[in-house]
Amino acid sequence: MTALTALTAAGLLLTPATASSAAPATVTGSPAPACVEYAQSWRYTDVHNGCGDTVSVTVEYTNGQWAPCRVIEPGARATFSGYGTDGNYVTGLRTCNPAPATAERPAS
Repeated sequence: MTALTALTAAGLLLTPATASSAAPATVTGSPAPACVEYAQSWRYTDVHNGCGDTVSVTVEYTNGQWAPCRVIEPGARATFSGYGTDGNYVTGLRTCNPAPATAERPAS
């Protein structure tokens, strides 16, 4: 148990999400279409695609941080992180190119 705590504290314990070798998404820098809207709270940022086409978007925060790119179908919603207790508010939505999917190798 002590070793697990030490590995977690040191950031050495990898979860499946952090163990992926997928390339990061690229932000195109273009503002998302006006038909893609968001509502934010301290816990979540809800993004709704009101467009007739599928869009790939990311959320930009006041500290310059970007959320992972998400592909959202027409009429669908996606949930991103909220602004948290430190007031890291959303400054806008940007288009992006999602990272390519990678297959996981089975354990040997």
